[in-house]
Amino acid sequence: MCTYQTEKLELNGSGKGPEGWFSLSSATVYFDHPAHYPAEHSLNIDFLNLDRGAPSRVAVELDPASARRLARVILETLQAVGEP
Repeated sequence: MCTYQTEKLELNGSGKGPEGWFSLSSATVYFDHPAHYPAEHSLNIDFLNLDRGAPSRVAVELDPASARRLARVILETLQAVGEP
């Protein structure tokens, strides 16, 4: 079920790729066919540094249940340490 639902957001952080650590400037989140994960569809997240091109990309493909658990744990962790 490809929805072509794609969300893009600016962010600040770091990612590690084949050439080492680099700064991140954005992420793209979408539900589509995975490139590597062995499933029909997955929640895909691409973390990027738009100024550095394709080598500055970290890709994640998650099954829906894992994506929900990750989102919940991220929010719980931020709440536990008092971050808004």
